[in-house]
Amino acid sequence: MTCPIDHGAPAPITLDPFVTDLDAEGAALRAAGPLVRVVLPGGVGVYSVTHHAEAKKLLTDPRVVKDIDVWGAWQRGEIPLDWPLIGLANPGRSMLTVDGDEHRRLRTLVAQALTVRRVEKLRAGIEDLTTEMLDKLAGVPAGETVDLKAGFAYPLPMNVISALMGVDAAEHPRLKALFEKFFSTQTRPEEVPAMMADLGALFSRIVESKRLAPGDDLTSALIAASEDGDHLSTEEITNTLQLMVAAGHETTISLIVNAVVALETHPEQRALVLAGEVPWENVIEETLRWATPTSHVLIRFATEDIEVGDRVLPRGEGLIVSFGALGRDEAQHGETAGDFDVTRTPNRHISFGHGPHVCPGAALSRLEALVALPALYTRFPDLSLAVPREELRNKPILTQNDLFDLPVRLTATA
Repeated sequence: MTCPIDHGAPAPITLDPFVTDLDAEGAALRAAGPLVRVVLPGGVGVYSVTHHAEAKKLLTDPRVVKDIDVWGAWQRGEIPLDWPLIGLANPGRSMLTVDGDEHRRLRTLVAQALTVRRVEKLRAGIEDLTTEMLDKLAGVPAGETVDLKAGFAYPLPMNVISALMGVDAAEHPRLKALFEKFFSTQTRPEEVPAMMADLGALFSRIVESKRLAPGDDLTSALIAASEDGDHLSTEEITNTLQLMVAAGHETTISLIVNAVVALETHPEQRALVLAGEVPWENVIEETLRWATPTSHVLIRFATEDIEVGDRVLPRGEGLIVSFGALGRDEAQHGETAGDFDVTRTPNRHISFGHGPHVCPGAALSRLEALVALPALYTRFPDLSLAVPREELRNKPILTQNDLFDLPVRLTATA
């Protein structure tokens, strides 16, 4: 499971399975060049694109595809089915894993449901849910520590995407436990097959329940489209549902959490925002760039040799996109790329991806954060971290810039 060696290229960088210092890892990746050989947890060797300009080119290059059968290591049987990241590398047939016409066919209905205009119609429900959760937090005694992630940043997007997709809230505890294993680099190999089977069974059951009793949700719409001749298979519907629920809550959790951490550790920036001198949209975009929710995206494959700067991505090799590295690329964002600056303009990042596979839920994630963050700080303008920044614990997730918890102290307004 090793990559061919390019003459003159630096030694492979082993990505930290415990994600102890994502900033330092991103800096090392950028310094090593626009295309870097890396070793994923479990010893799997791939390439990483780490600079903004090269990433944009590769993300629109038709020679870079999602078909895992192109991957030489997969063809040779070098990727075990109990690899902890197998669910991210081979999640089954959905809009995430196909290209061209097939990708457009599978993506169309989801994209139609998540246009900016349609997403805006969800605002009232998101506002009501946000108010409900903040009311609960307001009951916490002044000065007492509360986990803002568990009490706010997690349940908000999980409830929103569940309502959109038609997933009953009763499924949330089981989904949380399964997704913890699905994303973690520390899931034991012997647990992987059962975890994957359990996730598949849970989402299959949800799809079947929607066949029997359709609702006003996207899963029911996908089923109806299939029955009307769009030819979406049950596998495609089930995998799309799983993809949307997974991506639709994880990214927004990290966006909200990372924005709060960034503001609380940059008081001068926080003051500008709370004084109304800088709009909350700027906070969201700068957080997406500087502390991107998605640190690395697995995985694409080269159908032929591709020149990337002075390097070559060899045919049959795997490629990950290291958004955590390229978000602070000075060639794109200037000498202050390493600074959190809510006044930054322009702020042309690609933290939701680029090209045909750009995240279809970007507008929804932005809207949730745009509702949640100002409401949070309006209710609790004196919010503060309950522990020093260096004591916040990163979760061992290669793909997400996420924390175990976010302990804060709240002081509500009258």
